[in-house]
Amino acid sequence: MTTKALEFYSGIGGLHRALAQSAVQGTVIRAFDWDQAACRVYAANHGPDVVRKVDIAKLEAKELASLGADLWLLSPSCQPYTVLNPLAKGAEDPRAKSFIRLMENVLPELVRMKKHPRRLLVENVAGFETSSTRERLVATLRTLGYSTVELLITPLQLGIPNSRLRYYLLAKSDTLHFAGVGGQENRIWRHIPGRGTDWVDTRAQAEDEEAPGVAVAAVRDYMDEDDHEEPHPHAIPEKVLEKWGRLFDIVLPSATRTCCFTRGYTKLVERAGSVVQMNGDLDTTETFDAFLKAQRDGDDEAVRLLHPLRLRYFSPTELLRIFVFLPPSRESSRETFVWPGDISTKTKYKLIGNSVNVRVVTELINYMFE
Repeated sequence: MTTKALEFYSGIGGLHRALAQSAVQGTVIRAFDWDQAACRVYAANHGPDVVRKVDIAKLEAKELASLGADLWLLSPSCQPYTVLNPLAKGAEDPRAKSFIRLMENVLPELVRMKKHPRRLLVENVAGFETSSTRERLVATLRTLGYSTVELLITPLQLGIPNSRLRYYLLAKSDTLHFAGVGGQENRIWRHIPGRGTDWVDTRAQAEDEEAPGVAVAAVRDYMDEDDHEEPHPHAIPEKVLEKWGRLFDIVLPSATRTCCFTRGYTKLVERAGSVVQMNGDLDTTETFDAFLKAQRDGDDEAVRLLHPLRLRYFSPTELLRIFVFLPPSRESSRETFVWPGDISTKTKYKLIGNSVNVRVVTELINYMFE
């Protein structure tokens, strides 16, 4: 029997793609999001009849009941909970209200109607696990008869060279139980139960951050072919390099880690994602030291000393590979991703930064259906 799913806060369809790539015979029958650009991208990839541009705070139990979905996939706004937002208000943030209403008002009504989903998956930013919203969510689900598993997982654990620690909650209703939990329902897992061991951030002990026993792929496996075009279409502007260049997280194609890419990529310098140094023959630190010295000496063209590094942003297509919307660049696949023609590069970065790592969610869906 095909599992019918609803996708809330659907963005560009990462949860949809994860379900499609999983071992579960399932289909997303309806997706909901408020962002017009996201809905247009979603429709271009999954058809115009699946996604609806709607205020999720206004969805009612009767409408959702009529869809008869067995699975809910949810990726609510992370802004109320992210450590990058010093003014984050958690449950008091207006952007948190629709999710809280969905869980505390709509879902209980569906349970009373016996039209509730048997499984749920919630994704959010690391930090959500300490929020009052999470406490309310878990309490509500358990009151409604769901068993839950909570996890903090990064793509590095699956061999993907990107540090993107995220919170996940899985829930099953009725008599369904999770494999490998063994009475540890209140634990926040750092690995999928029954699969491996807890992931540990080893940056303090070693040069690369990777999970013990997991071979992490090199960044080059996710990169576009280098045609040596100068300037590169995604080259970092000179004005940005002059003022902020020393603050970038710079990686080589041989690296096995990139920083978390956010919606602010290319707009912000710190904590928005890594940039790549195409010329691996030069020492990054020595080159920047020479540049900074030239700046201090009053050289108005000091930035020219950084040109040989060939510093650039990752392209949207490269980020789609890192987020596993597309396979690594050296793998042959029929998998495609479509951008409507008038979607700007800036909007592409924002939408990808708001999305999920497809491979991580795929593994969690597989686990949830064990």
